[in-house]
Amino acid sequence: MRLLLCFLVASSVCAAPIERIWLTHATNDPSKIVINWETAAPGDSVVEFGTSEALGQRVILEHKTKLHHVEIPLEQRDVVYHYRVRSGEDVSTVSSFKGYPSQELRIAIVGDWGYAPGKDVSAIVKDDVHLLLTAGDNVASLHEKGKEGTKAFSALIDANRDLFRRTPFMPILGNHDREVTSRGPKPPAQAVYDVEAAAYREFFALPGDEWKWHFDLPGFDLRFIALDLNHIQDFGTTWQTCHAWQPDSPQFQWFAETMAASTSGFVISLMNEKQTQVQGLTKGAWHEHFRQGSALITGFGYFADRAELSGGLRYYNTCLKGDGDLYKDPQSKFHARVDNYLLLILTAGAPTMKLQFKNLRGEVLDTSEVAKRKP
Repeated sequence: MRLLLCFLVASSVCAAPIERIWLTHATNDPSKIVINWETAAPGDSVVEFGTSEALGQRVILEHKTKLHHVEIPLEQRDVVYHYRVRSGEDVSTVSSFKGYPSQELRIAIVGDWGYAPGKDVSAIVKDDVHLLLTAGDNVASLHEKGKEGTKAFSALIDANRDLFRRTPFMPILGNHDREVTSRGPKPPAQAVYDVEAAAYREFFALPGDEWKWHFDLPGFDLRFIALDLNHIQDFGTTWQTCHAWQPDSPQFQWFAETMAASTSGFVISLMNEKQTQVQGLTKGAWHEHFRQGSALITGFGYFADRAELSGGLRYYNTCLKGDGDLYKDPQSKFHARVDNYLLLILTAGAPTMKLQFKNLRGEVLDTSEVAKRKP
């Protein structure tokens, strides 16, 4: 039974419950968060929020839109925030999410969600993470019937509504996140991928250029740097998917400058490409900068893999669909063909961070530690 009473008068429209809601960060500042939602008709954007179910604070954007992004402040740690969204007569129920902690931070990283439809991710919910990131390929394509363009990302949110309305979500790009037509056995006449990732950037509110970004959690001395590296061998063909990656490209220069300017003890680079491919095609140019960080994480392969690269760089590959061909890294120290995700655990002030591969039953497959670097 619907809880909202609809008056059957000619001029009225029945209010609809707003159910597709997700949380992101649109800036590098963790003291702000974006509440995102969709409505069937254009309307204003209202977020009511507070540290109790009484709410008490409100942000209003008058601009009429179907895709709503409203940023609100997070002024406290170690509290639960409650919120409700409105657009015209449409309204959501009150939901909640945790503000960032002061003592222990838990972050989940998943890969290849687009090829793991229907997977039970309740283990991530049970881990009660403060932040959810990806290693790319969040959807299978942008051309499946009924899931064209931003509808593909809407379907991703719908499949895990409780997780996304309670956990800040920061994805990175894979090739499938911008695949606008079928790839085929050889490069066709038309471009297969939207390099600029317009639908992805419209749907998500992320820092910087959105196709690349960085995000800091200063309380835990942590920085993430998200890159647009995937299928780099196809650059210059109609199979080209990512932005330019060569050592003279703007993306490479941005990464080099961002890494050099990073003062965090833990700096993690995220991409959707095999590290040996990047190393080979750039003759190690990217790796000179990767090694300045703490770890490199990708979602390229359909398995779990942990490797120790030259210079002490830790490399991780994670995938929610872990039953693919196993082509482990040459420097692999752990690998498994099993559905998996990465759980990062940081304690404020601690000299190391813990990274665990877990299966979708929540069982720990592998544990490693990364020490703080010296910038």
